[in-house]
Amino acid sequence: MPAPTSYPRSFSHIGITVPDIHLAVKFYTEVMGWYIIMEPSKVKEETESAIGQMCMDVFGEGWDYFEIAHLATSDGIGIELFSFPNTEMKKPEFNPFQIGLFHFCVQDPDIEGLVEKIVAQGGKQRMPIREYYPGKKPFSMCYVEDPFGIVFEVYSHSYELTYSSGAYTK
Repeated sequence: MPAPTSYPRSFSHIGITVPDIHLAVKFYTEVMGWYIIMEPSKVKEETESAIGQMCMDVFGEGWDYFEIAHLATSDGIGIELFSFPNTEMKKPEFNPFQIGLFHFCVQDPDIEGLVEKIVAQGGKQRMPIREYYPGKKPFSMCYVEDPFGIVFEVYSHSYELTYSSGAYTK
């Protein structure tokens, strides 16, 4: 039997823990324009349902319940928002120098407008908007934070367009 062919997998979703599910849904739908796929709902720690069993597999025992909402981007990437009653109400430490996820990235051709909206809704602009190819191509980027301190990046153009042109070359 031949070995399976290698191919790139698609990105399905990302899970984000937030302190308040309703404020997070409001921010991400109003500012980012993401669609609500499933309104906020409560998941209880129990073994009678498939979701209860799956969550116990992931979180272990003793979490009692959490709230969850599902959103989607314009290109179908899922955003799973979690809010646990014992979620620490402090912003995560930004540390790109340790192993693990330190940001995700969204794309908007109106990068300036999106950054302004993020800041106006309680988020933060972490740096000036910068061009990858100053004076040559209009490819820009900026790191920001949502109102909960979650760091993400905004690109003006697609990942493929930005890097296929050699963004780090002179």
